[in-house]
Amino acid sequence: MAVITSNDQNFQELLSQHPKAIAKFYAGWCGTCRLIAPKYRRLSDDERFAGIAFLDINAEESPEARKAAQVNNLPTFAIFHNGELVESVATGKEEGIVALLEKLKSL
Repeated sequence: MAVITSNDQNFQELLSQHPKAIAKFYAGWCGTCRLIAPKYRRLSDDERFAGIAFLDINAEESPEARKAAQVNNLPTFAIFHNGELVESVATGKEEGIVALLEKLKSL
């Protein structure tokens, strides 16, 4: 599944459309965010995670979504199940993202 660009206007709608979702919160000035982006895109195409929506959210432009995911550092990855936040983690490591995805997959 392709990465879906999200913002405050469509965030809740996307969560309601996709029972399982992971959101990446980033900022344009964040070097680690830029480095992790290709890995995040690659994971979105990984068969292991079929059925999970991958959202991409500019944290500076989406304060409501940022608040819903309890974002304090960037990049932050947050998993949602049936529209509810399950967990959020600030990480620049692919292993951390995969651990979140595995957790979400098991719900």
